[in-house]
Amino acid sequence: MDNWKALLKADPSDWLLEKENPSVRYFALKQILDRPEDDPAVLEAKNQIMEYGIVPEILQKQQDPACLQTYHRFYTYKYKGLIWSLITLAELGAAPVPQIREQCEYLLTNSQEIQDGGFSQNTAVKTGGGRIAEVIPCLTGNMVWALIQFGYLDDPRLQKGIGWLTRYMRFNDGTEDDPQVPPYDRLEMCWGRHTCHMGVVKALKALSAIPEEKRTPAVQDTIHKAAEFMLTHHIYKRSHDLNRTAKPGWLRFGFPLMYQTDVLEILDILSGLGVRDARMDDALELVVSRQDDTGRWRVGNTYASDRLLVPFGQKGDQSKWLTLRAMRILKRLAD
Repeated sequence: MDNWKALLKADPSDWLLEKENPSVRYFALKQILDRPEDDPAVLEAKNQIMEYGIVPEILQKQQDPACLQTYHRFYTYKYKGLIWSLITLAELGAAPVPQIREQCEYLLTNSQEIQDGGFSQNTAVKTGGGRIAEVIPCLTGNMVWALIQFGYLDDPRLQKGIGWLTRYMRFNDGTEDDPQVPPYDRLEMCWGRHTCHMGVVKALKALSAIPEEKRTPAVQDTIHKAAEFMLTHHIYKRSHDLNRTAKPGWLRFGFPLMYQTDVLEILDILSGLGVRDARMDDALELVVSRQDDTGRWRVGNTYASDRLLVPFGQKGDQSKWLTLRAMRILKRLAD
C-alpha cells in the first residue's frame, strides 16, 4: 500500500531513481519500491555504485600519496581522515573491495583498543591498538556500524566492539544513576549526569544493523534502553521540559552526519527497528513539514560534509539522500 504517499506534496520517486546517483537509486529500488536484491535493476545499480559517481571518486582520491600519509590521523584529520571516509563509503553502499578491506584492517589494528574493544581517536604508541583514554561511544558506534556494512559482523574483533557497546553504554538522563566505570568515568561529556545523545544514537545505529536472529540478549537489552532514551526525549526535546528543543541543530537535516545526528536519522533508525510510539509523532510531523513543494527535502546543515574528500551538497540544495531517508520513514510509520 502507498497510502503514506498522501503525505507528499509531490512524488519524487522518479528523481531518486535517476542513474546519475547509483547509491540512491539502489536504496530507492529496494526500500521504496520493494524490489528484491536479485532484481536485475537492483543488481545493476549495486554494481554501478563502484563504477561511477562518488564512491570511485573517493577511492581514487584516497590513493593519492598525500592522502596515504594522513592515515595515522584517521580521526583527528577532520573530515578527510580515514574514519570519516570509511563511514561515508559505508553510507553510500560501497562494496568491500580490497582497498576498503585494507582500510578496515588498518582501523581495527590502530583504532580499536586492545583490552575492551572500543574505538579510539588515536593509536597507543607503546602498546598498539587504540589509546584507551580516547575511546568514545559515538566513534565506537560508527565504526561497529561501518564494519558490519563491510562484512565484519562475525569477526571476533567486531564482536568485541559490539560487546563494548553493550557493556559500557550508559543512559543517564540528568542524574548519574548508572555511573561509568574506570577508565571511562573521566569522560563527563560522554557519560556523565546526562549521557551524550550522539553516543546513544550511534550505538543504536550500530546494534540495529545486526540481523535480529544474531542479536544476543545483551544486544537486545541495549537496543531497548537506547530506544527508550530517545523516546523519553520525544526524539529531539528535553525530557524534563518537552516544550523545549534539546538540540536545535537536529531540526536542520544533513547527510552524511559523521558523529552528529538529527531527527531524520533517529526516526530512520527507530522505524527500521519496527518502533512505533506516540512519542515519535511530533518528530514525524516535523519531517513532513520540511518537504518543499516538489516533495523533496533540502539540506539544512552540512555537518562539515563540505569538507570531506568529496564534498556533498550545500545548504539549501535539494538532497536525494535526505528525501530517500524521509520517504523511508514515512513508508514505515505512516502506512
